[in-house]
Formats: sequence, C-alpha cells, structure tokens
Amino acid sequence: MNSTAEPVVKLIEELCKLPGIGPKTAQRLTFYLLRSPGEQARELARAILEVKEKIGFCSRCFNITESDPCQVCADPTRDRAQICVVEEPLDILAIERTRSYKGLYHVLHGAISPMDGIGPEDLKVRELLVRLQGDEVREVILATNPNLEGEATGMYLARLISPLGIKVTRLARGLPVGGDLEYADEVTLTRALEGRQRI
Repeated sequence: MNSTAEPVVKLIEELCKLPGIGPKTAQRLTFYLLRSPGEQARELARAILEVKEKIGFCSRCFNITESDPCQVCADPTRDRAQICVVEEPLDILAIERTRSYKGLYHVLHGAISPMDGIGPEDLKVRELLVRLQGDEVREVILATNPNLEGEATGMYLARLISPLGIKVTRLARGLPVGGDLEYADEVTLTRALEGRQRI
C-alpha cells in the first residue's frame, strides 16, 4: 500500500514525462513545490497554462510566437533575401543574441534521424521549399547542429535547394574562443583549417 498522497504521486508522474527529468528530480521538484508558498505554485501553474493558450507557431517561419506572423517575419527592416534554417526555436534565440544576423529564419522542428524514425516528411522541409518560390530569397544559410543528424539534414537540404539557383551556405565550424588546440578533435581542427580566413 502506497503511503504517499495521490496528488503528490500524480505530480511526480507528470514531471517525469518532461525531457531530462528523472524520478529523483521529479520527487525533488514536487517536494520543493510542497514547501514553497502557495502563490509560487499558482504562478507556475498560470505560466504553464498561459504558454499553452497564447503561444503558437508562426505560419511563415514556424518559430514560436504570440502573434502571427512572428516579430521577425513582420519586421520590415529584416533582409528578406536571406533565410537561416535552424532545427529548433531555441536556435533562433542563440543567433539573435549575436545581433549580427539581420535576415529571416525557418525552423525545421527537428533533424533527419532514421534511428529515431524521423524523415524529411516529419520536418518543415516542404514549407521551406514553398518559401523559396519566386526570386526574393538569394541565400539559404544552413545552421543545423554540428552532429550526425544535423549534417545529414544540411546535406539533404543543400541537394534540394542548390538546383533552384539559390546560394546555399553553412555556418562555419571551428575552434571555440578560449579553447586549446591540444583538446580539439580532428574533425573540428580539419574544419577550422578549411574555414580559415585572411587577416
């Protein structure tokens, strides 16, 4: 017979369904919420409900947004000749923090991963190709992750887009600032050498 109250068990089970949250972390979070002031728990519940009720996807770029089109797509100062393709909405936040990219985005919502049963038809590839119709877009920047799935997705997109006469570029890969050469792997060093620039 379980001595833990049913609402506590239910909350632990629901928290376990979140990515990266195991049973122990779910238990810690649950007991933290039990000890915290009631208003803190209510604020958390309200924030979760508000996200589900008010946030959707932009019908153009598929970024998360409160309005459609999103702020980036609606901004008339953005360069409409460039589209940066990313895997997830969080990738846009990372690029926007640099304040160096002024074009548009397209979120694939994943990467090709046969091991996980994810093919091109499960991503927003068709929608990207529709956006490339016409002559407004001159460059597509592939900013998929530097892993096996991201590389496969980037190569697949390059093969689809290149015949359209649109320039396809890839984010440079190389050494992190503050890193030591002796700790860099061979692939990173090779890419850093290939992507070297004149100074």
